[in-house]
Amino acid sequence: MRSSNREGKASSSWFRFASPSITDVIFIVLLYSLSTGAMGLRLLGDAGIGWHIRNGELIVQTHSITRVDPFSYVMGGKPWYAWEWLYDVVIAALHHSFGLNGVVFFTALVIATTFALTFRLMIRSGASVPVAVILLVLALGASSIHFLARPHVLSWLFVVIWFQVLDDFPQHPRRLIWLPVLMFLWANLHGGFIAGFVLIALYMIADALQYLRNRETRIPTWSTLRTLGSVTALSLLASLINPYGYKLHWHVYRYLTDHWLMNHIDEFLSPNFHGVAQQCFVVLLLITVVAWNIAPKKPRLVDVLIVLFAAYSGLYASRNLPVSCILLVLIIAPALSQAGSAAAVNRQIPARTREFLAQLESFNSRMSSLEARLAGHFWPAAAVFVGAMMCAHQGRLDSKRLMDAHFDPKRFPVQAVDVIESRPIHEPIFSLDSWGGYLIYRLYPKAKVFVDDRHDLYGAQFLKDYLKAIRVTPDWDTMLNSRRVNWVLVPAESSLANILKETQGWTIQYEDKVAVLFRRTNPA
Repeated sequence: MRSSNREGKASSSWFRFASPSITDVIFIVLLYSLSTGAMGLRLLGDAGIGWHIRNGELIVQTHSITRVDPFSYVMGGKPWYAWEWLYDVVIAALHHSFGLNGVVFFTALVIATTFALTFRLMIRSGASVPVAVILLVLALGASSIHFLARPHVLSWLFVVIWFQVLDDFPQHPRRLIWLPVLMFLWANLHGGFIAGFVLIALYMIADALQYLRNRETRIPTWSTLRTLGSVTALSLLASLINPYGYKLHWHVYRYLTDHWLMNHIDEFLSPNFHGVAQQCFVVLLLITVVAWNIAPKKPRLVDVLIVLFAAYSGLYASRNLPVSCILLVLIIAPALSQAGSAAAVNRQIPARTREFLAQLESFNSRMSSLEARLAGHFWPAAAVFVGAMMCAHQGRLDSKRLMDAHFDPKRFPVQAVDVIESRPIHEPIFSLDSWGGYLIYRLYPKAKVFVDDRHDLYGAQFLKDYLKAIRVTPDWDTMLNSRRVNWVLVPAESSLANILKETQGWTIQYEDKVAVLFRRTNPA
């Protein structure tokens, strides 16, 4: 009898360890769909990763944090806040060992972890499996426009962890001590660390209002406020442990409050709701309104504040959509599931509908129980190991190549840069800011770029003059002449390309369907 029980327990333990949970499946599907095939190419849709890699290499070579710009002809030697230096070092190490495959796989790993963890937290908070899956799909759809190999994906992960630590504070108060540690890392990885302070401020505001309106709970509420205040102070001190100290915070503030930059940088503009991703965000907002209207319990004040913050930030700038959607689904998933459970026993609903909802509720209960038991996560670990092995073997699994990360030659001037590399061109090349990172990746240190997407470095006035040239508005050639530009690389069908073809003193050195390279016939 005892032997039989032991065998049953062993079999059950093995089942929990070896069987993949829904969270595991979500992680594996996201990891491989983002790192292989067309999606792997899409993660390299932003050239900025090029200067991140080269800056990380420079830091490793010089054993010092970059403090002046090394890549730009215009800004070379001027102060530069490389606020993502820690990310740059990590990504440069991965690129050195595994090439662009390693860069893409790491990005896919972070994104997969973020959304798998989001799903797991929705289930833990009481969300039903179907509700959690639907909301996660919408969040993924809204976030997909920013699925790029850039350090902002790490901020998504930090937001999920930060939110959960704060939300679990009443049950697990000791976990708050991890917030200063997270902030130290976050402040050296990405400027999105500001979101951490916003979230903790929202929790403190909710507790402060609770303190003012409810005398009976003032003592425990005051204790909570003191604890959160202490953690906030420690987190602020931790954020100051960066190469630039308090100057980093001031620089980020000046950058985000520069109205001209915020109104002319695409990712800071409000979403265009004709796109599928933006429509997914709208659907989430509508679901939030409906869920809170039909949910049996009123939302907590802090939940209301977080939803208002998520809605406003998502509507304000398209770059905020991923964080906004993650916060929305974490808040509304349990409320929507509670509404479904209440409807299953509501006598005002037709019997057949109630019967269907009751069966669905029973299914949800079984699935949630099974999801909680399947916590071995063997298959995600195996998936990461296999992916790492593929990266180490040039993207090959056995003899089949599954990963081939590279910059899209239909989007970037790949062939034109091949020509530039083959010639003794050491002068700066005027090009698009969105191509600058790719040129740094391919040409540094042989040649410096004229401009790239580090808009906080170049500033509003320089970018105004740059846009005059790119858009061919009055005095478009002033910058090219005053800056002694002898080489121009622009899209083949651009306005600047068309006018340079008709302008005396410029000749075409190379042209294809993507880009055209011009040279001044009488160099300045």
